[in-house]
Amino acid sequence: MPKPIRRRKLMGEINVVPYIDVMLVLLVIFMITAPLLKEGVKVDLPDAGAKPIDPEFLAKHQPLIVTIDAQGRLYVNFGQNPDKPASEATVSARTAALLRRDPQTPVLVKADTTVPYGTVVHARVLLQHAGAAKVGFLTDPVRPPARGQTNGAGGGAG
Repeated sequence: MPKPIRRRKLMGEINVVPYIDVMLVLLVIFMITAPLLKEGVKVDLPDAGAKPIDPEFLAKHQPLIVTIDAQGRLYVNFGQNPDKPASEATVSARTAALLRRDPQTPVLVKADTTVPYGTVVHARVLLQHAGAAKVGFLTDPVRPPARGQTNGAGGGAG
């Protein structure tokens, strides 16, 4: 007499252990790579109450940003090696090439607060000679003083 065929009962649970393993591996990868993704040059921007650039305009035209670090070195966010210092000739050539391609490109200067005024003016003149009709400056927004603090200008009741 043949043996009766025994069927297995279907499992109604999902085995999530492989998904947890993958999630933990991805977490470790992101924890290691996140600090490396910081791009750009460390610059301490001045505070100013300037009006921001229209986000719709920035979506259509990516700005050319010339960064001046605390040592007065120039960096350009277009071209090869945006995190390496660029010579004045390189800044001028990249600016001219980009403005020939898209004359509406906003040109911005991002300078450290400790950079002498003359260095910032020199960079602005360099950009204007390369064809930039308007040159803007990147700043941090002015933060209101914390509650209960004054700005030291007086005005308190005595």
